[in-house]
Amino acid sequence: MTPLRIGILGAARIAPTAVTKPARDLPDVEVVAVAARDRGRADAFARKHGIATVHDSYEALVADPTVDAVYNPLPNGLHGHWTIAALEHGKHVLCEKPFTANAAEARAVAAVADTSGLVVMEAFHYRYHPLADLMVSLVQEEAMGRVEHIEARAIVPYFKPHDIRFDLSLAGGSLMDIGCYSVHQVRTVAGAEPTVVSATAKQKSPGIDRWLDARLRWPDLPGRPTGRITVAMYSLARPMLDLRVKGDFGTLSVLNPTRPHSFNRVHLKLRERTLGEEPRKQRVKGDGSTYWYQLRAFRDAVRDGGPVLTPPADSIANMTVIDAIYTAAGMQPRQPTPVRPVIP
Repeated sequence: MTPLRIGILGAARIAPTAVTKPARDLPDVEVVAVAARDRGRADAFARKHGIATVHDSYEALVADPTVDAVYNPLPNGLHGHWTIAALEHGKHVLCEKPFTANAAEARAVAAVADTSGLVVMEAFHYRYHPLADLMVSLVQEEAMGRVEHIEARAIVPYFKPHDIRFDLSLAGGSLMDIGCYSVHQVRTVAGAEPTVVSATAKQKSPGIDRWLDARLRWPDLPGRPTGRITVAMYSLARPMLDLRVKGDFGTLSVLNPTRPHSFNRVHLKLRERTLGEEPRKQRVKGDGSTYWYQLRAFRDAVRDGGPVLTPPADSIANMTVIDAIYTAAGMQPRQPTPVRPVIP
């Protein structure tokens, strides 16, 4: 069987971690091409990572007949346009999170994906690690009792004021960057979609959130549990990546659900009335990084029709919550970045 041949759009910092390195540990996956706005940067990236082909444009890469699938780590506002372009050229797509600039664009991409019959996966890499399966099973099995409250924090100080993560024209913002993980995690463990009750944001610049707090509720779940998301990047708040689920007779706490291969801790603490039960503490070890699991799942989906845990339908739901949080905080949902047509 020939390897799954992947082309990378842009020489993004995440690309080696997400694709080129895990591909070396998957013998039937090969990164064969890269393109960047700066040809020199693309050449340097290709030399460093042993990539055979460098294209002068994104258009050329998605049209390359030797490429089976495209990894899209471009700025948020360009995700939708280039995912559609890749699909229209018959390429499967692994698209970085967040899937698109907003829910409307996610629906547009999903429509193209549905008619193409190709694999489209949003790169919520944590979801493919065994820790995510454990979190979901503990909550769905009510190991802490009936769920009353779900809370996630994504606080990662990032003091680079001119970084694209804080560029409104590229659909930036703390919620779009690290915060989309928290939105996805509370949705995933709940197994249902929340409504946004309220939200408060502090802005780094007009339209760009540097800190955000959102209150949620799940009206369709028993007891109508509440939720909360706290997100911060351009902030002196103490760093934290965690998930906490409070039930009617216990609490599940998960430290670092986003990058569990670096470190993680799962603590299930039950209340005194649950006699005979000791607190459960464990770490979940895997066979590789979350990115290795994700790339393996992408390969299996393309080759064998394996399951996609983060398909376009899930992406639409995630972007819908993100849009609602921005609206509740008195801010506008992000917009796609205009792309100039190529003149032959």
